[in-house]
Amino acid sequence: MAAVRKIIIDTDPGQDDAVAILLALASPELEILGITAVAGNVPLALTEKNALKICELAGKPETPVYSGAIRPLTRPLVTAEHVHGKTGLDGPDLPEPEMKLRQQYAVDFIVETLMREESGAVTLATLGPLTNIALALIREPRIAPRVKELVMMGGGFFEGGNITPAAEFNIHVDPHAADIVFRSGIPTVMMPLDVTHKALTSPARIAAFRGLGNRPGIAVAEMLGFSERFDKEKYAGEGGPLHDPCVIAYLLAPELFNGRECNVAIETISELTLGMTVVDWWGVTDRPKNALVMRDVEHEAFFAMLVQRIGRL
Repeated sequence: MAAVRKIIIDTDPGQDDAVAILLALASPELEILGITAVAGNVPLALTEKNALKICELAGKPETPVYSGAIRPLTRPLVTAEHVHGKTGLDGPDLPEPEMKLRQQYAVDFIVETLMREESGAVTLATLGPLTNIALALIREPRIAPRVKELVMMGGGFFEGGNITPAAEFNIHVDPHAADIVFRSGIPTVMMPLDVTHKALTSPARIAAFRGLGNRPGIAVAEMLGFSERFDKEKYAGEGGPLHDPCVIAYLLAPELFNGRECNVAIETISELTLGMTVVDWWGVTDRPKNALVMRDVEHEAFFAMLVQRIGRL
């Protein structure tokens, strides 16, 4: 058996974040050192609570959860209740969590963990705006070469944006944080809309989660049934994209994804394209390659793994 991979999940739950966290909690190949909450899909008071709810739903109340940045580095917070509902996890009726947040600030936890663990031992899995990671890099730049890999959901290029015509939500919420991360030298794998828009729910796929019969499976079916109503209307398709689980799926089965090494630069100045991920897919500049940008996913195998793993919880 391959060595267990140590990860920190940085997240702003959201329904698709919840599915990603459940996938990680169901996978013994991953050791979750901590889950760090950030403001994004909904304000921090809800994302931190939602992270606790998801750990309890998975039957993993021992998972350490930390609260992080309450707002982006320089801009007002933009949220997405229009997609995720007022709680961020609308759909299932999840009880108020009994778990408590850890006392330590998420950014301090990230820094201390990366400085304590062996260099190259810890992977960062980011599912939301990159504020916590940027603040950690500002506080302690020496963490950058100690990160094994940063696997992130964010950005878009061929698909454009999903919150503005040019920008994907996670990057648009805090483009300055994303700029810091992409300039940091951390080996980065990017799951943009170009790949997540190929991982679509469908009535049959949602029914497969419901058919598991366990609480997490039924809750996932209820969450996706809620969040996809927005995406079905927007994209005029059969279902909605499952963005964040692509990050965890990549850690478990990278062979399901295909992409190429590119330079990615973040637009931080233009009002028109703020938060755009400018991907040099065709290598037309001499800017150094700083990310492995994914474009394709074997979606049948991806959903089969999701259902199989969440069935374990």
